Amino acid sequence: MIKKEKVKKILIIKLRGIGDVILSTVVFDNLRNDFPSAEIHFLTEPPSYPALVKIDFITSILLFKKDSFLNGIGLIFKVMANRYDLILDFYSNPRTALISFLSFSKYRAGFPYRGRSYAYNLKGPIERDKFHAAQLHLEFLKLINISNNKNTLHFGLSEDDTRFADEYFSQNFSSNDFIIGLSPSGGWNSKKCDPIKFAEIGNSVIKNYNAKILVVWGPGDKKEAEEIIHLINHNAFLAPITDITKMAALIKKCKALIANDSGPMHISTAVKTPTLALHGPTNPNLQGPFGESHEWIRHEKLDCIECNLLDCPKKHECFLELPIESIMNKFEILLRKNNLKEK
Repeated sequence: MIKKEKVKKILIIKLRGIGDVILSTVVFDNLRNDFPSAEIHFLTEPPSYPALVKIDFITSILLFKKDSFLNGIGLIFKVMANRYDLILDFYSNPRTALISFLSFSKYRAGFPYRGRSYAYNLKGPIERDKFHAAQLHLEFLKLINISNNKNTLHFGLSEDDTRFADEYFSQNFSSNDFIIGLSPSGGWNSKKCDPIKFAEIGNSVIKNYNAKILVVWGPGDKKEAEEIIHLINHNAFLAPITDITKMAALIKKCKALIANDSGPMHISTAVKTPTLALHGPTNPNLQGPFGESHEWIRHEKLDCIECNLLDCPKKHECFLELPIESIMNKFEILLRKNNLKEK
């Protein structure tokens, strides 16, 4: 049992991609509730730093550089020197288990995976595939007797990020425009809805809602983004090249976002933009947009759906054969549940 009044400094460990890190931020409000005066530090990888640095809950961010041996050694000593009272290792791989163990923290919580349980004296859930990835973090808190009733995700935006988005929108749109975002990002090739289908979606949104489309994109997405713009041909705008926080600020200004299972999808939910996620190889019940304000869709009739393959060995039927009528029905549900009126 954690003696909560003794906990003055907490370290959260969460590596991997931006989406995974965003989903872990669901713990912040709960930690602040139980440990109102504690410092909260966060150990992650460099790409996630911009998303966290402006979040008020976080006192300090430590960076794990997986290809740097010296960084790894230095990080262990830094964690030891910081004398954390509570470690929450939401990643629990062999390296983070070792860091947790060597921290000498009184309370060390992690997932009880084989070969790593030695590092923890508090254990998270065993059944990882039973819960949505965000809910899994809340179940983790529940098992170690920490509040888990708040389910808000967080993403840090600076005043500069907000100003950038405001200026872009004022220069390109009027205040009455109904702006819907599209995001072709996907990480894996198999998770990327094809540009031709995205363009079909964009054209339907423009026709049915008198909308304008903003295509947001990140590293490696420009070709697909430009193709979508070309295929839509009118009332479609290509967002300027940005960093991840300015992309988030643009997404926040949109009425809604239609996206693949991706970092931008999770960013959208964190900045509270209603989100429709297009799923193919992944399970939306585990990895879809988190929260009641959002929707997802997939081609349920395919026997290969939820294959979890990085590349599609077939013809990407999960996206190309997903009926546009079904997508637009889901989009209509998304708009209505968020009280967004079509123009």
